[in-house]
Amino acid sequence: MINKLRARIQDEKGFTLIELLVVILIIGILAAIALPAFLNQRAKAQDSTAKSDVRTAQTAMETYFTDSQTYVGAKSDVTGLDKASLQFIEPALKNAKDLDVGVPTATTYAITVTTAGASGAKFKIANNNGVVSRTCDKAGEGGCPASGKW
Repeated sequence: MINKLRARIQDEKGFTLIELLVVILIIGILAAIALPAFLNQRAKAQDSTAKSDVRTAQTAMETYFTDSQTYVGAKSDVTGLDKASLQFIEPALKNAKDLDVGVPTATTYAITVTTAGASGAKFKIANNNGVVSRTCDKAGEGGCPASGKW
């Protein structure tokens, strides 16, 4: 009896070709499902970063207003050396992509940051005499809702 078991074990030396093909097929299906989901999550993270950067710039702008009692003179200086620069107030803004403050007035401003994602959406926060609006230029794409407001 033991001789029969030994003979059977010696005859089975590996997997059949069919078994290997089935395993490869299953791995391929799982990869096809996971890859697009992973790429979509990366774009969402980049859009969230852009939104966070524009909110941080808004906080820096309000800090500038608290110190100066006007928005005039606040700007985006990539070196961050100018005391009127938002990067001087909040150094993390040096990493923001295409931070644009525009030309603020005494009571209004508009801040725009572009996402690093493939959509290239621009997220904007505008303050018009105390009325704050949050918009994006590519409604329905990436992290920008269909309404164009976030």
